[in-house]
Amino acid sequence: MSFTIFPAIDLKGGRCVRLLQGRADAETVYGHDPVEMARRWVEEGATHLHVVDLDGAFAGHSVQHAIIGRIIAALSIPVQVGGGIRTDEDIQRLVDLGASRVILGTRAWADPNGLSALTDRFVDQLAVGIDSRDGKVQIKGWTETTDLTTLDLARKADALGIKTLIITDTATDGMLQGPNLKALNDVCRAVNAEVIASGGVTTAEDVKALVGLGHPNMIGAIVGKSLYEGHATLRALQAAGA
Repeated sequence: MSFTIFPAIDLKGGRCVRLLQGRADAETVYGHDPVEMARRWVEEGATHLHVVDLDGAFAGHSVQHAIIGRIIAALSIPVQVGGGIRTDEDIQRLVDLGASRVILGTRAWADPNGLSALTDRFVDQLAVGIDSRDGKVQIKGWTETTDLTTLDLARKADALGIKTLIITDTATDGMLQGPNLKALNDVCRAVNAEVIASGGVTTAEDVKALVGLGHPNMIGAIVGKSLYEGHATLRALQAAGA
């Protein structure tokens, strides 16, 4: 199975932004037209896209679904979506818009046992995003750190039938210093679910290091700042994972 690079589009106030380590006060704007940004990544060879509703993550409910719908409608590639998805209605709305995968974060932490019913209903369209700092789960747009460990939530979600986990190391996110390989290795060893790495992936060498962990369930990486600031090209990252 090939290793997938997911260019990230983070939506805030209708713009395409990146937040340093998820901090709302550390924002860089990379574009005012998220649909055009999405088209740019497709033109550069993207086979999948990762979209986050940052407004929704902070508000606790989906906010940018109209823009997300326009992004999905404009593209012919799969688009996975996260940020502020707390209710069954939020999930269904995004599925109806055509999201290939809907990512639960805070809700998965708050009600992990409820994941089983959701996996029955949405099958492969559901993922759990685990935002982690120092091995502990962070929630509500990374504004709160819980006592639950990343590995415990990963194992729980895996046991309840979640097929895909997105593991974000919030300490490395936006820092351009490489991913947390040890944490990702530990998660891949602990679960059968597919794992997508997020946070700190910057260079082709980072992608090679992820592939080099040797886990067949390590299927891809989400990349944002590195692409936007020209530290690597999408093609180079894809080639490193081939």
